[in-house]
Amino acid sequence: MGVAVDHTGPWTVADVLALPEDRTTRYELLGESLVMSPAPGVRHQRASFRLHVALDSAARAAAASVEVLEGVNVVLPSGLVVPDLVVADAGATADDPVTVDVDAVQLVVELVSPGNRTMDRKIKPMLYAEAAIPHFWRLELDPAPMLVIYELEGGRYVERTTALSGATAHVDVPFPMDIAPVGLSRQ
Repeated sequence: MGVAVDHTGPWTVADVLALPEDRTTRYELLGESLVMSPAPGVRHQRASFRLHVALDSAARAAAASVEVLEGVNVVLPSGLVVPDLVVADAGATADDPVTVDVDAVQLVVELVSPGNRTMDRKIKPMLYAEAAIPHFWRLELDPAPMLVIYELEGGRYVERTTALSGATAHVDVPFPMDIAPVGLSRQ
């Protein structure tokens, strides 16, 4: 795609949002730098979909006024990111915006991809913590599915629960649910 090559100067959120929709590439803005990553693979998509369904079901059962979204633009003070899953206040998504404001985000979930390990494990969690997103989950798929659940405390994420492959984790926030990571990516 020639758009990224033809751009001059620092990137802005508006510049990124003006790019044509492209299902093969995710565009994110870190500071003034455009970061591109390939679309997730089948295993990643399968796990994302199943976790989305589980989150949505738990939110509905709790009558939580939220919406669970996949691959949506979230505007942070430091740029624009596209988490794998977002749980946002329903009021913030009612008008079908192109972006979700970080103040409306209750939970972000990253599924660790082979090509984005550093982003998913280190950089994005740091940005989410700086933006004061209360909850962050990281789903590792290799070597075996494992879900690590973090909560914001004192400006940093603190690990609260780790569900190893074959185990089921119970969480109470942002709403009660039981989740078994092993079933998320299996065909």
